[in-house]
Amino acid sequence: MASFRRSEFEPAYLGCYQSNELKRRAAQALVLLADCALCPRACRVNRLADKFAVCKTGRYAVVSSFFAHSGEEDCLRGSSGSGTIFFAWCNLRCVFCQNFDISWEGAGRCAPPEVLAGMMLRLQEQGCPNINFVTPEHVVPQILEAVPLAIERGLRVPLVYNTGAYDSLDSIRLMDGVVDIYMPDFKIWDAEKARRYLRAPDYPETARQAIKAMNEQVGELKLDENGLALRGVLLRHLVMPGNIAGTREIMQWVAQELSPHTFVNLMAQYRPAGKVSCSEYAEIDRCISEEEFHEAVENARTAGLTNVWVGNRHVV
Repeated sequence: MASFRRSEFEPAYLGCYQSNELKRRAAQALVLLADCALCPRACRVNRLADKFAVCKTGRYAVVSSFFAHSGEEDCLRGSSGSGTIFFAWCNLRCVFCQNFDISWEGAGRCAPPEVLAGMMLRLQEQGCPNINFVTPEHVVPQILEAVPLAIERGLRVPLVYNTGAYDSLDSIRLMDGVVDIYMPDFKIWDAEKARRYLRAPDYPETARQAIKAMNEQVGELKLDENGLALRGVLLRHLVMPGNIAGTREIMQWVAQELSPHTFVNLMAQYRPAGKVSCSEYAEIDRCISEEEFHEAVENARTAGLTNVWVGNRHVV
């Protein structure tokens, strides 16, 4: 990972704002809400009129919580915590979701652009080294509407787009030159397994296209002199019981289609959650074994990846 001095770094969105491109993008994105196809569901509802479908989010974003998150990767949290904004609802329906109350039940409060901008600024004032948008796939227009307001009041830290990777290419293009750090979670490789566990059979192909577009925009992860992320892709992958995620195929794809030096966080924290306790999903109603996780690490090594982490420990 290349290293840069933070004092010499300028967030991408500043140039986009100064050219007036950011406000143009926000206006364009808001118009698209009237016949919404901003995510792969393409529900075609008028969210400007506060209608909604799968994502259950109308005109304004709903925020579950915002805080300095000390549980993210070291390169995001630093000593002050990543400035995390958790959006409620989701365009995926992962049956094993570990944030079920947020993504399925929508726990949170409405956050018009002025409120969302204020959250960003409060997190920056607390010393957070970035603003980390969690589950932003369905609220890209709302984020674009709020960011200029935050810039005008002093926002200067990098923006993190923390996504399940069920993103449309249109949304990723709208974020080009706005997002500094993309953090996609590549969940499942196989379409039929994606249908069963995510309720989105097009997820694997959609994720591949979206993650490649993210990588083309920002490239490999770059850190400052203190090891904090400034720009690039940080890819996460949750290892699943019985290898239902297709870890070997995903690791090979990352090495071949992105870069062998892509920052990959292999996550071992799977636990039964969400709807898994019902008998329909008995095959994933357990934690992963130590052997399964060791196999996942070996998959990454065999694929030729060189920048693989488990928690905050470099393993490959």
